[in-house]
Amino acid sequence: MEVFFVFAMYVVLTVLTSTALAYGACLDFVRHPSIAAIADRVSVPRTWMVPLGVCLASGSLGLLAGIAVPWIGTAAGVGLVLYFLGAVGVHLRVGDLRVGGALVFLALSVAVLILGVAVHGVA
Repeated sequence: MEVFFVFAMYVVLTVLTSTALAYGACLDFVRHPSIAAIADRVSVPRTWMVPLGVCLASGSLGLLAGIAVPWIGTAAGVGLVLYFLGAVGVHLRVGDLRVGGALVFLALSVAVLILGVAVHGVA
């Protein structure tokens, strides 16, 4: 029963995180004004929005694929943790303390990575 609960938590959190990342990627792809404003605030060129969106979309798909192919999910989880650590660093580099969104995504990425390893083992 406990194993099923952990697996269910892993799947639900993975789908939730993946959906949120896909939404974020879409916002980057269309260069949504709210995301463009954040890029301007932290001195990230707007030309980076699409490549950063590709990273988010890849992470989203990788997390979902990781449910069936564990090493892909592990790689995606590690990549997303690094991505959001970088995002927090970029905000702090320019003195912007509005890092709540990046910290939430970092926490979700860490949680999915930990649950994935717990469910699948180190893959």
